[in-house]
Amino acid sequence: MQTPTPSLFERWKAQVKTLKTETIALSLAIRDRRTPWYAKVFASLVVAYAFAPIDLVPDFIPILGYLDDLIIVPLGIALSIRMIPAPILDECRIKAETAIKEGKPTNWVTGMVIVLIWIGLAALLTRWFFGLFN
Repeated sequence: MQTPTPSLFERWKAQVKTLKTETIALSLAIRDRRTPWYAKVFASLVVAYAFAPIDLVPDFIPILGYLDDLIIVPLGIALSIRMIPAPILDECRIKAETAIKEGKPTNWVTGMVIVLIWIGLAALLTRWFFGLFN
């Protein structure tokens, strides 16, 4: 007896779950002292972008608004995964799956840091922009 092929929606849900687990695993790997510094830097940027409340291209822009979420984040996660040693990443994936199952709360400190980074970048951009006219 042939098993039914999962629907497009079911495959999409599985991909989203995988991306969520991988993003949390990366955030855990960043804190692991065995992770190489360059992987920590790159993975930090990817995780910060994935959790940032502001996108590179706003979501209200038709088609382009979701391309960053559909291309940039998964590509960044894939590149980060290649930089982190497999044993470390495997441990972090197990911890991430456990955290998801236990429904651990969101890390508000990390969220605030991301918001502060975006505010700082906006302030620098504003200063630069107004500096052009002075």
